[in-house]
Amino acid sequence: MPDDDEPVRVLVADDHPVFRDGLAVLLGSVPGIEVVGTAADGVDAVEAAVRLLPDVVVMDVQMPRLNGVDATRRLATEAPSVGVVVLTMSEDDGTVFAAVRAGARGYLVKGAEQDEIVRAITTVAGGGVVFGAALALRIADFFAAGPPAPSAVFPQLTAREREILSLLAAGRSNAAIAAALYLSPKTVRNNVSNIFAKLQVADRAEAIVRAREAGLGGR
Repeated sequence: MPDDDEPVRVLVADDHPVFRDGLAVLLGSVPGIEVVGTAADGVDAVEAAVRLLPDVVVMDVQMPRLNGVDATRRLATEAPSVGVVVLTMSEDDGTVFAAVRAGARGYLVKGAEQDEIVRAITTVAGGGVVFGAALALRIADFFAAGPPAPSAVFPQLTAREREILSLLAAGRSNAAIAAALYLSPKTVRNNVSNIFAKLQVADRAEAIVRAREAGLGGR
């Protein structure tokens, strides 16, 4: 946490150079913020953050070599003092909750106003947590519903298989599941095959019926 008379030190990580450089210039013009570096992918973001120890990393999600969620997870271990504000195009619940689970303390959608971004950065630098208004409501609703008891449902499945089955029951395609969980399409296909075998169902439709009867896929 920076002292009151010291600027908030920020690292900007985004693979789109126009957006990355534009945001760096924009933030650098704000009194009380110092942009100490930029990164074009998740690997560079982690290495730069560990080296520079900024107060906050503004992190895109979809980046080459290492996505922003995995980069955030690594920073939580390798540089836990660094706060992460995710700034991305995606409002998908899977992406939001993956970022939160990875340790992000802020989540904004690209297109947010400058003052909202600055406020998120300074709040996270001060130890707080910030999410855009719409995202905050969805997160509150998610946790207000109470945690499910996944191990009580289909105990023969692994935690990952139950997660994938729940998304299947919610009508997600394999491609959408892969994107939401940051898995390769092949990994999702293999897990789906394992689910079919363990549940002794013939196809996707039968698996979805079984899952919904058990209360999965409601979100």
